[in-house]
Amino acid sequence: MQKHYPLSDAMREFVETSGRFVAADDSVKAMRDAYDALCRHFTPERDARLVIEDQAIVGSERHIPVRIYRPSGEAPAQGWPCVLYLHGGGWVVGGLDSHEFITAPLARDLSAVVVVVDYRMAPEHVFPAAFDDCLAAWRHLQMQREAWGIDTSRVVVAGDSAGGNLAAALCLEIARMGGVAPLGQALIYPGLGTDHSLPSFRDNADAPLLSTADVEYFLRVYAPDSASHKDPRLAPLAAPSLGGLPPAFVAVAEFDPLCDDGQQYVERLRAAGVPAQFHLGRGLLHGCMRAMARCPETARLYEAFVKAIAAMLASPRA
Repeated sequence: MQKHYPLSDAMREFVETSGRFVAADDSVKAMRDAYDALCRHFTPERDARLVIEDQAIVGSERHIPVRIYRPSGEAPAQGWPCVLYLHGGGWVVGGLDSHEFITAPLARDLSAVVVVVDYRMAPEHVFPAAFDDCLAAWRHLQMQREAWGIDTSRVVVAGDSAGGNLAAALCLEIARMGGVAPLGQALIYPGLGTDHSLPSFRDNADAPLLSTADVEYFLRVYAPDSASHKDPRLAPLAAPSLGGLPPAFVAVAEFDPLCDDGQQYVERLRAAGVPAQFHLGRGLLHGCMRAMARCPETARLYEAFVKAIAAMLASPRA
């Protein structure tokens, strides 16, 4: 029997609208086509106050497309602060267009450059391909002070869902390698572990927009080798220590199988002495950020997200 989720009228309308975008069949291509159509529906017209440019990070083995959102005004003398944004989509769907509904407003509201990474996706490219591309993008960004007009000492890594997973994993890897770290990590309903026995996976097993079965499907497609499921590059909660990571903002949706992942991550960060803010989006569902222009609860989450990133970007480096 399906659980009843007490949603607001705005959230129910969002679910109903999202439900119109159904894959024509069970192929990955059909899934991507439906997801792209959903994304287009919820993406507003571009803000004329932003300069938007597509580039590619050129490597020896592959080119990684990136999109750069830049405020149109004159850059500060030291360069714009920067957000490296990693998009969600279960490591299977999404791309440079899919999250413009949030990346463009971030550039505007933060007066910052936002860089979006079009990392490789499964099933064509399994773990750790997506992670490797994000790490390559981070390394490339560190050398782009002049070319991109950014202050490479003022960078926050952010992402939602699978992108939140990649952002947290990236912070762990940077801490392991040493060197310049982000000023913070800002995650929205991230998937951070592979333990699907946590209470939220049971309590929200049939939640609209993302079920526990969906989470298991995406993990199976991206990381078919179960031996990788304890690798912190895939499951940051599997890391033996979260000490030394940058400050975090983690937002979760109340009716989301991944809710407990975010809460556990914050608890472990705090236990390790890392400042971490936790935002529980009551009455919200996974993927709800697309409704931020229509749903007051989601708008509040976005406002908290922006406020947290702004504080990170303004903080002095330790």
